[in-house]
Amino acid sequence: MLCGPRGRAAAELLPGVDELLVHRAPWIDPEPAAVDREAELGLVDELGRRRIDRAIVLTSHHQSPLPLALLLRLARVPFVAATSVDYPGSLLDLRHGENDRVHEVERGLSLVGACGYELPAGDEGWLAIRRSAGTPPGMSPEVPYVVVHPGASVPARAWAPERNAALVDALLEDGRRVVVTGSAGEIELTARVAGGARPEVVDLGGATSLAELAEVLAGAEAVVVGNTGPAHLAAAVRTPVVSLFAPTVPAVRWRPWKVAHELLHVEVRCAGCRARECPVPGHPCLEGVSTAEVLAAVERLAPRATGSEARQPPVAIGAPA
Repeated sequence: MLCGPRGRAAAELLPGVDELLVHRAPWIDPEPAAVDREAELGLVDELGRRRIDRAIVLTSHHQSPLPLALLLRLARVPFVAATSVDYPGSLLDLRHGENDRVHEVERGLSLVGACGYELPAGDEGWLAIRRSAGTPPGMSPEVPYVVVHPGASVPARAWAPERNAALVDALLEDGRRVVVTGSAGEIELTARVAGGARPEVVDLGGATSLAELAEVLAGAEAVVVGNTGPAHLAAAVRTPVVSLFAPTVPAVRWRPWKVAHELLHVEVRCAGCRARECPVPGHPCLEGVSTAEVLAAVERLAPRATGSEARQPPVAIGAPA
């Protein structure tokens, strides 16, 4: 598999991948560097050395497959396939038709199906990852919890920190236990959302690898998260998702795949803007979602036990080492 550096950790979890080749493509990377002639020719040489028989270019709907198709041709790959609305000339052997009303997973499966590769019998097309053994530090698999992941890949897809913090408080008042997750660059954010040292809350900001985060999500009753990577990771481990889905991109293409989920946002005229930072004061598409709405969605996806099976008062889950 050829992927960018941002996708490497996720690609390493894919069960069908035998080898990774990592390249920062300036036509794909959201913060592209200038085109480096030597780097691109180096990729051509590397691809050529591998004597690849077939290449399927799985770009997202808004990305062009043709720059990579050109490099694959220069590497003498005899068969190149991609979904493309643009005229490919001699760059593609199979130019698959575009359908912008299907999920990105369906889009990819449609392309590989057109190349003659079908899902195995019994495979319903769920996202899947390689699962790691063991429980991350500070976690008790016997204690039920809800994950709150306040960060997002771009600011326009994130609920405000104070709203996430209020949600954590509301979940605690509702008798839930909470795990707050985030990347190494989100430690201050997760600390703010977790609200300081409390026995009912575990702050795992910066404390997990992507594989460990997958295990945290797998053990959760539900995950509250924006339209960002951990939402899809939760879908891969089949944990219900409360998706604070900023409609900067269409939900039909990017909602959590197959897993039980609820999409929460406010309908706005600027939907589909693809903005990285919301230019509208107040970020209305997400800030219009109330804590009560999120709490109710959690309850619908992960109903609390009642009667003799009701939760005991919150107890310490532990803390990361």
